[in-house]
Amino acid sequence: MADFGGADLDAFRADAREWLEANFPKSLSKNVDAQQAALMSPDKPTGDFAAWKEAMGAKGWGVPTWPAAYGGGGLSPAEARVLQAEMAKIGAVNPIGGMGVGMFGPTLLEYGTEDQKRKYIPDIVTGKVRWCQGFSEPGAGSDLASLQTKAEDKGDHFLVNGSKIWTSGGQYADMIFCLVRTDNTKKHEGISFVVFEMHQPGVEVRPIRLIAGSSPFCETFFTDVKVPKENLVGPLNGGWTVAKRLLQHERSGMNGGRAGPVAEPALGVVAKKYVGEDSQGRLADSDLRTRIIMNEMDKKALALTVRRAALEAKGNSGPSAATSIMKNANMKAMQDRAELTLEFMGHQGLGWEGADFTAEELAAVRGWLSGKAGSIYGGSNEVQSNIISKRILGLPDLTQSH
Repeated sequence: MADFGGADLDAFRADAREWLEANFPKSLSKNVDAQQAALMSPDKPTGDFAAWKEAMGAKGWGVPTWPAAYGGGGLSPAEARVLQAEMAKIGAVNPIGGMGVGMFGPTLLEYGTEDQKRKYIPDIVTGKVRWCQGFSEPGAGSDLASLQTKAEDKGDHFLVNGSKIWTSGGQYADMIFCLVRTDNTKKHEGISFVVFEMHQPGVEVRPIRLIAGSSPFCETFFTDVKVPKENLVGPLNGGWTVAKRLLQHERSGMNGGRAGPVAEPALGVVAKKYVGEDSQGRLADSDLRTRIIMNEMDKKALALTVRRAALEAKGNSGPSAATSIMKNANMKAMQDRAELTLEFMGHQGLGWEGADFTAEELAAVRGWLSGKAGSIYGGSNEVQSNIISKRILGLPDLTQSH
């Protein structure tokens, strides 16, 4: 897949504009928040957003650089950047997302068989099938390799028994990619990576209600769940390698690299509504102004670092251990932003419900609370620091002596 430039990119830009003009509903262009809400909603899309999702899925541009052979866009990285820029100009949000796009799909393209790619990738490209992740267990969180969910070999299938926790979107998912133990004699080398349907006998999902008021996570229980042997991704007992690659893809999606085309409003602009302006039209509180500027600088530096890493990879090598640095940096910037938002809102940033608070103020409180989990899920800050020390700095692994 060549990375075109010059006249070729100009021609592609013209084609992209023409296609977007014909297929992006005008009613959505001034309602970015509604697009984001529809993308995140567990409900089936309706109206113009449903039409937009269908068009993007059929074109393959929801995953623009994925191979056209499996329904992807087949674009070069440069063309994909042009497409994103053109979508940003008209206020178009990519309607194809989820764990299939951000985590499982890229991993399957690297480790899956040809039959597996042709079976699963097309439904990810169109957003037809929802996926969830079965990794963490009650006794295996940061030490994921301690997982005990077992898959017994029954000839033509595995029989899976055990439980997972923090299964994001498990109550809505059609499929799960799951780590299971297939050898009890070894820790990392006894883990396999399998996929199977969520809507089958033996699968039970229980949503976990969080302090922020929502239930994005679940407990998931497996009792004699049948998994066909052809649903094994990668080699038997080789799932740890597959899982590590998938986690790199997950972290690359948590570092700001997959952010939507529409940026968040500048904090300083929002803060002026609460704090007011000085005689020069600046945010009145100089200390708050300084800290907001620092947060904006951190976000900009992160965005440039993500862009540089993508250019250096040239679309070939995929995510690296550097995603751990960027994941930690992005989570800190997001959490700092949430803290600053509540600070300048004052008592209006303490609401939970009621007519005395705007929808934006209530969302800020819930976002602040739910954002605390960002330092934990996707691998905690401490886990990322360990990866950075070993994989990037080359420091010795002190755990090897235990």
